[in-house]
Amino acid sequence: MDLAGRVALITGASRGLGKAMALALAPAGVRLALVARSVDQLTEVAAEARALGTQAEVFGADITDEATVLQLERDVIQKFAKVDILINNAGINIRKFCTDYTLAEWNSVMTVNLTSVFLLCRSFIPHMKGRGYGRVINMTSIMSHISLAERTAYSASKAGLLGFTRALALELVHDGITVVGISPGPFATEMTEPIRNSPEKAEVFMSHTPMRRWGDPKDIGQLALFLCSENASFITGTDILIDGGWCAE
Repeated sequence: MDLAGRVALITGASRGLGKAMALALAPAGVRLALVARSVDQLTEVAAEARALGTQAEVFGADITDEATVLQLERDVIQKFAKVDILINNAGINIRKFCTDYTLAEWNSVMTVNLTSVFLLCRSFIPHMKGRGYGRVINMTSIMSHISLAERTAYSASKAGLLGFTRALALELVHDGITVVGISPGPFATEMTEPIRNSPEKAEVFMSHTPMRRWGDPKDIGQLALFLCSENASFITGTDILIDGGWCAE
């Protein structure tokens, strides 16, 4: 899939699914604006992407802060002149029962998982308009559809993100810009490491996963590559479950 010359901004690109998507887009010629708080890890990802033959630049930023996102917009546009693809991947999860949450913890999950997506879309979508092509990929979750105990904030944020994705797609349908969610199930990433390291918790997840294995982040990378291609130009306003069959049961 030739996407040579396209520019993709990816948040949470320093590890996990964000890194996997960056390294899937790089061989297709996509130039990368890699965003995260951890500049050291981002630098390593950028080096891997450059080794695959593309331009990759590092932007350390707190995407929950409005002023910082506005500055990020200026910096990215100055470096690349445009953004064609926006992948909102950054996210956090605090696993607690609802009655044990502090307001600060609740707000932190909502701000990272949902409000930051609004801030980034508001800043970068105007730079996509008028070009006949644009892609927004929001990392939703199977928790947009189902849930587990101790996931009240996370599920609320991801369900909200799915609603945001649908509405935004309708707003942009005449601009050649598609908006799609990717809803991962259990993937082997840093976020799921506490679960994977606990045999009891891991078995809960595997008991819901008909394939009986953890997903490989590379699978997410290939899905993102497809969604950015012209082959996916008729897909918008929805999300794609990639969960080993969890939500089929």
